[in-house]
Amino acid sequence: MDTFEAVRTVLAVRKYQDKPVPPDLVRRIVEAGRQTGSGLNGQPWHFIVVENRETLRRLGSLARSGPYIAQAPLAIVVAIEKTRFAVSDASRAVQSMTLTAWSDGVGSNWVGFLGMTEVKALLGIPDTLDVLAIIPFGYPVQAAGRGKKQRKPLAEVAHRERFEQPFA
Repeated sequence: MDTFEAVRTVLAVRKYQDKPVPPDLVRRIVEAGRQTGSGLNGQPWHFIVVENRETLRRLGSLARSGPYIAQAPLAIVVAIEKTRFAVSDASRAVQSMTLTAWSDGVGSNWVGFLGMTEVKALLGIPDTLDVLAIIPFGYPVQAAGRGKKQRKPLAEVAHRERFEQPFA
């Protein structure tokens, strides 16, 4: 799948098959995050790959917005340094991992946003870092309706040269 097709069709997946993500694909997903550009090449991220069933259950219980993590075969916890560009840089890395996974048939969804101190304790993440997000990954239970999104028309969100000058 080419990049634009992945962007156009990616959807949030919250129900996963009981099927592991192959190790080579897990490595490819993490590598996509690592290869992402960052401000001043700071690379202010750390990726904790979690596949242990009990740890996934505990992550699911700690993340109020993502109890479905417990059913995922894999989650990547994204920890960030406390630097100026860390949130935007690591968000870019999350998108790279999400799109890489999606292009190989693996769904995911962003869970949480900072302030997850219990996750830090569970995974031994030092106090010098913050947990930005938990990203569960897995093969979708149902075929996701690729590309069936509700988005505002391009004319509402894109402008040419100045605000409110039509792009199209």
